[in-house]
Amino acid sequence: MSDNSKILKRPAVLPAAQCPCPSEEQLRHLNPRCRTGREISQMKPSCSRVPIPILGLYPEAIHNKWFIDPNTLSGSPRPVAGVPISGHRITVAVTLYLTIVVLSGQAIASESATYSEQIAPILNQHCVTCHRAGESGPFPLTSYADARKHATQIAKVTGTRYMPPWPPEPGYGDFLGSRRLSDAQLKTIQAWAAAGAPEGTAKVQPNQAAPATKGWKLGTPDLIVKMPTVYTLQPATADVFRNFIVPTDLPKSRYVRALELHPGNPKVVHHANVIVDRTRALRSRDGHDGQPGFPGMDVETESGGQDFEPDSHFLFWKPGTIAQPEPEDMAWRLDPTTDLVVNLHLQPSGKSEPIQSEIGLYFTDKPPTRLPMLVQLEHDGAIDVAPGKQASVSDELKLPVAVQLLAIYPHAHYIGKRIEAWAILPNGKRVELIRINDWDINWQASYTYKAPVELPANTRVAMRITYDNSSENPRNLSHPPKRVRVGNRSEDEMGHVWLQLLPARKEQRLDLQVAVMRRRLEKYPADFLAHYNLGAALQALEQFPEAEHYLKLAVKMKPDNLTSRNTLGVNLLLTGQIGVAIGEFSEVLRRDPNYISARFNLGRALAAQSDVPGAIAEFEKLLQVAPDDAKAHNQLAGILAATGRVAESVPHFRKAADLEPGDADTWTNLGTALAITGDLKNAIAAFETALRINPSHAGAQANLARAQAALKR
Repeated sequence: MSDNSKILKRPAVLPAAQCPCPSEEQLRHLNPRCRTGREISQMKPSCSRVPIPILGLYPEAIHNKWFIDPNTLSGSPRPVAGVPISGHRITVAVTLYLTIVVLSGQAIASESATYSEQIAPILNQHCVTCHRAGESGPFPLTSYADARKHATQIAKVTGTRYMPPWPPEPGYGDFLGSRRLSDAQLKTIQAWAAAGAPEGTAKVQPNQAAPATKGWKLGTPDLIVKMPTVYTLQPATADVFRNFIVPTDLPKSRYVRALELHPGNPKVVHHANVIVDRTRALRSRDGHDGQPGFPGMDVETESGGQDFEPDSHFLFWKPGTIAQPEPEDMAWRLDPTTDLVVNLHLQPSGKSEPIQSEIGLYFTDKPPTRLPMLVQLEHDGAIDVAPGKQASVSDELKLPVAVQLLAIYPHAHYIGKRIEAWAILPNGKRVELIRINDWDINWQASYTYKAPVELPANTRVAMRITYDNSSENPRNLSHPPKRVRVGNRSEDEMGHVWLQLLPARKEQRLDLQVAVMRRRLEKYPADFLAHYNLGAALQALEQFPEAEHYLKLAVKMKPDNLTSRNTLGVNLLLTGQIGVAIGEFSEVLRRDPNYISARFNLGRALAAQSDVPGAIAEFEKLLQVAPDDAKAHNQLAGILAATGRVAESVPHFRKAADLEPGDADTWTNLGTALAITGDLKNAIAAFETALRINPSHAGAQANLARAQAALKR
């Protein structure tokens, strides 16, 4: 499994004296919030503080997570540009939950148990999802003939609870979609098989669970996107980890209520993740080795946005997983400038295998009102299991704020044996979260609680994972056993328990991030990712001196990491160290001239230093590379207007308004610039557009009244 990353975003306000935006005296009534900051590759409202990128940790089977993976440098985001900084990245979950109708009552007598009346309902609810054409089950169970042929086998594997797979132990978490058969159901199956598997009355046989539209379990998607090119897996012997860019080409931002992933060739796909690349930075890695995609399980990404957006959903596919929509109030945003990246763990079959994954997206018009966060418990650095031995790793985290625990996702590889997670409340009460006594990597899943688990502030959440590296472990890949350490390969190990936590306020996710990174530094004092992520989180919380400390250490640990260097530059800029900040941004651009965030930030820094020609030159260079960067147009327009070149600013304000038609500030600034140049009619139209977007926009109201009065004169 692998972790991924995201970046943090939070507005930061520059001191007024440093803001190069046109003042009311300079532009009379130009909206002072003309846009100066932005996320990693985005700008933020003028005079508003730079958002900060955070590298982040993500569950292996989860992507769209935020913060670089501390162990594998997965998901390192690039800091934002402009005194407002940016950069992060996060999915809706391809979850594994089945709605189950539990048949209650006493066991059916052998002479009365029939397929049509008792067995078919059990199979349809618990088995047919996988045991049908095109799915992962080795044979179908969609008809009486199928069931009768395998009756003895069905009785055997259900009797030992090997099937249907449901690893969690009863009494350790109350989860939705439990596939665990009741004792009465097990006795019914045994009785039916022992009686010769009678069919029963055909006319009362229930309808068979047929595949949904063209194989989409959730029905026809609103949008289907797929790998642009077929990838051929060669008949190698080692596992292959490969990533494929899947453009969405959306005309506008949408909210995703569900995502269904079809891996393309399930027999060679161990698991698949979906990564959200909000700045399309990973496109630069595509095809370098002459093949579609690029190698690796750990991926650095960055994402835009004004607010901190940690990964919040489980987005992955595994054999037997069931796609299920999220509650509409927990949808996630997908922007036109976002790529989806399919992250595949492939196991060669001995012959060439074609693969072309596709993703079905289901939209809602409702923006999310609940904003959860994925938090990882892990101690991979302690995994070192000698041949023939057992060993355990554990971790715990003290929660700084009260949260609801919505779902949990445990993960280990082949020598994982037992996984436990629990919470110790402030009053000392222990709450069991999950226990799996016989871990099987082939049946890993995320589990959603029937009711959220309430965890007060100062609760300690903990996990322990036990490994069995003996010959007696039937899932051990090595015979004789070999020493096992942490790693991404199947023969390596991992030990993670991911928690989907919902704090009362979205701002409290930053407090959780700080706690997670401080805990990580306790485990790994020399960890680059923990230093960077902690520094970025502290920067977002406006704790600039401590943020500078950790960011400088991160740059010292990895001088070539441009994300950390750019974020340090932002922190320096926000604390008035403009000259030093310019040095950091310039160094980033020396190493990577196309690093747009650093270019934006350098332009902001030069403007703050009153180097207007230099600032204009930087934004013009940026727009040559990214001509549709609305924030850069807005920033350049503001500088031009502030220096008396109002007529030159109009095309840039207009372009920004075209690119971001829902931004009332941009329309207000455009209207003001038009009014100053004497185009009162179009100025009034711009102010009216701003007020349709935001009827209470004070600047637009005041400027509209002035423009209307001037037109009457």
